[in-house]
Amino acid sequence: MRRLPVLGAAVFLTLGLFVPQSQAATVGAASGATAPAPAPRAIPVPKSPHAISDNPRFRLSSQDSAEETAPRPAPAAAKASKLAPTAAADACGDLSGVIDSTGTALVQQLKALPQITCTYPLFNLTGEDARKTFREAQMVTVADALRDASATYKGDNSTSVGQLVMFLRAGYYVQDNHADVVGDYGTALKGAARGALDAYFAAPRSKDVTDANGEILNEVVTLIDSTHEAGRYAGVVKWMLGGYDATWPGQMNLAMQHVEWVVENGFKAKNDERGWRAALKADPAILDTWAGFITRNGAQLNRLDVVSNVGRHLGNALDVPELKDRVRPLLKDLINRYPNVGPTAPITMNLGWYTRQYDRGNCAAYAICDLGQRVLPAVLPTQHTCTPGLKIRAQDMSPGQLASTCTSLAGQDAYFHRVIGDKGPIPGDVNTDLEVVAFDDYTQYALYAWAIYDIDVDNGGMYEEGNPAAPGNQARFIAHEASWLRPDFQIWNLNHEYTHYLDGRADMYGDFEAGMTTPTIWWVEGIAENVSYGYRGERNADAIAEAARKTYRLSELFDTVYGQEEDPEVNSNRVYRWGWLAVRYMLQKHPADVQTILGAYRTGDWTGARTFIKQTIGTRYDADFATWLTTDCATNDCGPLPDAPTTATTPLCTLGDPRQFDQNCRRDGLSAAAGNYSYHFVYLPAGVQRLTITSSGGTGNADLYYGGGSWATTGSHLAKSVNAGNGETLTIDNPPSGWVYFSLAAAQDFSGVSLSTRTG
Repeated sequence: MRRLPVLGAAVFLTLGLFVPQSQAATVGAASGATAPAPAPRAIPVPKSPHAISDNPRFRLSSQDSAEETAPRPAPAAAKASKLAPTAAADACGDLSGVIDSTGTALVQQLKALPQITCTYPLFNLTGEDARKTFREAQMVTVADALRDASATYKGDNSTSVGQLVMFLRAGYYVQDNHADVVGDYGTALKGAARGALDAYFAAPRSKDVTDANGEILNEVVTLIDSTHEAGRYAGVVKWMLGGYDATWPGQMNLAMQHVEWVVENGFKAKNDERGWRAALKADPAILDTWAGFITRNGAQLNRLDVVSNVGRHLGNALDVPELKDRVRPLLKDLINRYPNVGPTAPITMNLGWYTRQYDRGNCAAYAICDLGQRVLPAVLPTQHTCTPGLKIRAQDMSPGQLASTCTSLAGQDAYFHRVIGDKGPIPGDVNTDLEVVAFDDYTQYALYAWAIYDIDVDNGGMYEEGNPAAPGNQARFIAHEASWLRPDFQIWNLNHEYTHYLDGRADMYGDFEAGMTTPTIWWVEGIAENVSYGYRGERNADAIAEAARKTYRLSELFDTVYGQEEDPEVNSNRVYRWGWLAVRYMLQKHPADVQTILGAYRTGDWTGARTFIKQTIGTRYDADFATWLTTDCATNDCGPLPDAPTTATTPLCTLGDPRQFDQNCRRDGLSAAAGNYSYHFVYLPAGVQRLTITSSGGTGNADLYYGGGSWATTGSHLAKSVNAGNGETLTIDNPPSGWVYFSLAAAQDFSGVSLSTRTG
């Protein structure tokens, strides 16, 4: 069954809604304890660059993209050499003394800084300044100074311990991003950092629930994460989970927020290199404290709250086999204690997702086998029918938005067939019904789509073809609105994904897994991008820019598969942008070859298509492709997307009556004045399974009507295609034998139109 993921992201926070984390493994069904059914055919949708980087309300997690985090607000860009003050204007002075000092002088320079924020520019050091400042010996010096200062810590920054902590944080951050410049950190720093943290947490005033202590504590908690020592300081996390409540002041609340970094990265660490899992196994009572942290502060659950933020990671404990029995009843209680919609949804739905990820097939243990069915009517209340074969289910769409979506999809059908060539559905493909599901934004999609539709959500949506040979099969595109474009309305990748539906019916035999027998992604994603951009009349600026780089040969692009490149962004670039370029070139320069390849794809002859691509085509077009990238793409935006050669190569009708068609022929130069018709008919013998009628070319606006055994008019017809312009297609399954009638109705004066019929 066919599943194509849409463009998306992993752990996003937008409008205050947490969403499940990136899913690295294929996830099975969550609807019962029995073995899961085979996954539906699904194709991923490209991720939105806007949702990831351009919209400030989105972030991958509480942590920045780098391993270590810079302080918030982010410091201004650093100078190339000595740093001028950036964090607190002139009050901070020049940081040259910090950069150039060593030993006791370095500690004195740091303590002399008038406030903690004066250290912010250190996070931007690069080059020789970074090496001098943060080489291991310097870090050990400051860690030892923090250890000594912690012995008399007074619960505030009166002795400048904050500046020492921030120096260490900055060092780990810069080294993590520029290890080739700073050099490696070894056992000397590891021991010194442990000594500093041990001394701080041993100080009685380190547990003061005050803003003064919180200002230091929130950075020290982050330093735990920087040093990769989550397991060693599990007791600190347990104390904070057990002590936190709504009375904690702002800076202490911030320290609690930073606990998320410690536990999240502790679970993620390979081979438990941070010791977090071992610490939980040694003291599983931390899990009870964690659950109590949530229930004790349940009144705070309101999307952006620290309780949801930190609490949801309790679900990661299911990934520790020794803790499963201990954590199962805790999660069952939490998931069912609070509503699964509204302000408490981020905690309940995230914890539910963890049970699917790490305890799949065991939903009964959490009483959530019907979770998707429970939330469906509340989350997706809007149902709308465009046509009998096209329906929309939405979270929040206006009547106008529903109508415009229906119109967009109807018009794209004819455009697709004009580009591909009108051959009609693959014999045996009965996938006549498509449901478009539109969540309100990415976070709503990620929060609920996994439970309702049993899909991964680390993408921009999902197209599920299902089994195209099964009667009554429901193909479905599960998507979300492009909230970053508001007030303009757009369902992200709607036209891209609808192309997958059309392509699956017209070009790709069987299900998605069958098509993956050989590399076909160059075509699957390349044609979806071409039709999506072309139909909307948009310039694919990113792909055109890629053309100038000439990164790939055409013969390489024929080998593209999902996940081929190690870097996800590079892989996405190859799949979508270079897929667009490869398909566009082939449609322009070698349309006959495209038809040969699609002829094999339509019959499921994947090996035959592959042989033709690798042996007949091989590398013979590589040089011309490189020239095309340099010329056509540089001067003409890679040229227009041409119509398929099918209409032009369909033979002209030879019957004397200009209204009559053979089963497979075309008539050119048709015309009519506005309000009038160009009437036609064809005789069909018994046994014809499909009649396809296509119009194209010319000027004006001709709409296509089919009347079956009667003349077709705008007021009396069985089917119609009424797009702007003259690109219309009607596919009639199991038409009656005998004479059938169709017409071109002039919505405006039209002339020079070609009309063709094809039976199958």
